[in-house]
Amino acid sequence: MLLTLHAEHLPLFYFLGPAVPTTQSAAEVYVTMSDSDANHMTTVALVETSSDPSGLRLVSSYQTNRIGDPSDLVALAQQIQKADDFIRANACNRLTTIAEQICFLQEQARKVLEEAKRDADLHHAACNVVKKPGNVYYLYRRESSQRYFSILSPKEWGASCPHEFLGAFKLQHDMSWTPFNSIEKRDAEINMIDKLLSHQTALPECREPNFKGLLN
Repeated sequence: MLLTLHAEHLPLFYFLGPAVPTTQSAAEVYVTMSDSDANHMTTVALVETSSDPSGLRLVSSYQTNRIGDPSDLVALAQQIQKADDFIRANACNRLTTIAEQICFLQEQARKVLEEAKRDADLHHAACNVVKKPGNVYYLYRRESSQRYFSILSPKEWGASCPHEFLGAFKLQHDMSWTPFNSIEKRDAEINMIDKLLSHQTALPECREPNFKGLLN
């Protein structure tokens, strides 16, 4: 790696030598760090100097304000560049996580809209009985394309099933519909939620991150 100090920005005593004391110095030093990939300009901010700090005249402002080794500036520049790289990397990682969460939420929103449309369509299907939550109803389609609900399953109809069977759905207490092949999973989720609600007073208060159950 090639390191270059920009002379026009350096304190004058770097070039006048120790025999010529001076208090003239820049507030910033620019260091160019070159590697095989690209050139990076890093700004090193230096503390402003004064020959009368707090109104007290210094005997030798040169001895007080001078910078020892020019390589110290290189070390400062490298530290700042490293900090900038870490900050950029951390920001990119956090933004990537946020982007993944946004994609997940978008997918969840799409699923919610699809399920809402399906539930509305099912509620508007023809039916001659008052549907009760907790029961399973069977959807059929007539030759006229009319869809209707029946309490009889294709198995109960047997070979005399008069119309095309479209599917079975369970009406939940929130008036949503669950497809027959997802009823067992949905019931397990509801039972788990009911248990949590019934034992919520027993849940311990936790004000700090708790990884109990995740680590063995």
